[in-house]
Amino acid sequence: MSITHLQSFVAVAEEGHVGRAARRLHLSQPPLSRHILALEDELGTPLFERVPRGMRLLPTGEALLHHARLILAEVEVAARTVREAARGSGAPKPPPA
Repeated sequence: MSITHLQSFVAVAEEGHVGRAARRLHLSQPPLSRHILALEDELGTPLFERVPRGMRLLPTGEALLHHARLILAEVEVAARTVREAARGSGAPKPPPA
């Protein structure tokens, strides 16, 4: 399960539509659809119901959504912590070459 797949999943879940989620993520629709299909394949279950006006979360998608948001939030905290450490005196200096 990749961060990109989770970001794609959350965007589609929140937008309810692949096209709007693709615009939000600055992607075209085919790669975004492939991310969702890959995630569903990895988990062995569909996460969305494809409906005429977009995508609707299935109970399996609802079960994943909370966890996906937590994971993405933790990734952001980790990245911010590392950037702050790099700006501070605590950042290790690379050895001379």
